[in-house]
Amino acid sequence: MAAKPGIPKGTRDFSPVEMAKRNYIFNTIRDVYHLYGFQQIETPSMEMLSTLMGKYGEEGDKLLFKIQNSGDYFSGITDEELLSRNAAKLASKFCEKGLRYDLTVPFARYVVMHRDEITFPFKRYQIQPVWRADRPQKGRYREFYQCDADVVGSDSLLNEVELMQIVDTVFTRFGIRVCIKINNRKILTGIAEIIGEADKIVDITVAIDKLDKIGLENVNKELAEKGISDEAIAKLQPIILLSGTNAEKLATLKTVLSGSETGLKGVEESEFILNTLQTMGLKNEIELDLTLARGLNYYTGAIFEVKALDVQIGSITGGGRYDNLTGVFGMAGVSGVGISFGADRIFDVLNQLELYPKEAVNGTQLLFINFGEKEAAFSMGILAKARAAGIRAEIFPDAAKMKKQMSYANVKNIPFVAIVGENEMNEGKAMLKNMESGEQQMVTAEELIGVLTK
Repeated sequence: MAAKPGIPKGTRDFSPVEMAKRNYIFNTIRDVYHLYGFQQIETPSMEMLSTLMGKYGEEGDKLLFKIQNSGDYFSGITDEELLSRNAAKLASKFCEKGLRYDLTVPFARYVVMHRDEITFPFKRYQIQPVWRADRPQKGRYREFYQCDADVVGSDSLLNEVELMQIVDTVFTRFGIRVCIKINNRKILTGIAEIIGEADKIVDITVAIDKLDKIGLENVNKELAEKGISDEAIAKLQPIILLSGTNAEKLATLKTVLSGSETGLKGVEESEFILNTLQTMGLKNEIELDLTLARGLNYYTGAIFEVKALDVQIGSITGGGRYDNLTGVFGMAGVSGVGISFGADRIFDVLNQLELYPKEAVNGTQLLFINFGEKEAAFSMGILAKARAAGIRAEIFPDAAKMKKQMSYANVKNIPFVAIVGENEMNEGKAMLKNMESGEQQMVTAEELIGVLTK
């Protein structure tokens, strides 16, 4: 007996109804991106590992899916190397390519390779799947879509402001209440300086980024394990637990970070973004959150994260400013800032809150019942006119029993059924049945179109 098929953990199949919902998400985000002048590109699913490695920090590198070389991948490897069982070293010999971890690094590579064709500032968006060898859990998948927008070639903080407006607009359209959290890596660098641990900035940011997940006690434990002194950890506590309004937090930070030029620059940038957004009338809350660190090494300025307020789930959007990402590909001096919507998590939130509009998930609007060749031929004429008018319509392909055809309409939630028999053909009409109310009426093709396009 054949083995029962399965799919890898952390991946999912999507039914037609689920795909309709996903397309609603993608189309909503795409429409908002277009409003702000972003243009779409695509990059390959796989990249050279040399492109990907070293861009996501040590933890990120471990989560890269590596693709085994084709052909004789043992050639050039000694018996000693094989027997060493050094997985990382062997992977570097066996694998030249990997599945992309995000869309930002491939975008940086794209900018460098196509610099002569690009007009700067370059505003691009990209909606494609990414892969991470993470431990699957609720809201965390190994294959998922990101919906990115980035601006490169401009230092202006107006880009950060517009990206936050995009976030606010998208979630307002979805009907999801969110909190937009903002911080700045320069502030975090300043904090590391004033507590006397400037060289441990990466360890500090990686640890405090986990505050929501593991709690303060475990964050402090991780900081200690990374060699950060007890005195420095004690100084860090009131800073990362700072409360009050955004204006109060900024005022406190100006005092606390007065001895750090970098830290004060981060405060200044955050103040501009928050003050400008305050005049824009955002529909959602925006909060300065010093525990937001986003563990990716390439962020250098403002960083963002979005949390849904009515569902327990991880961040559903994130991003930030990266001043030196293209530099690792030999193109220095190109600043960028971007956001990424987590489409799969948004899908789960919309499902839990039942926020999909009815028209977004409805498929076929009209089904013609098939009684035989003559009736089908007559129905096809009306069907063609209905489709030309933009009505999603189909005909049951076989002259099956009426009960089977009506059951098909019910299962697919088709709201209208057209019945064409001898009487209807004689009058040049169809019997249109509303499947919800049960109401029936004899209609011409034009009248049918009128009913369905109301």
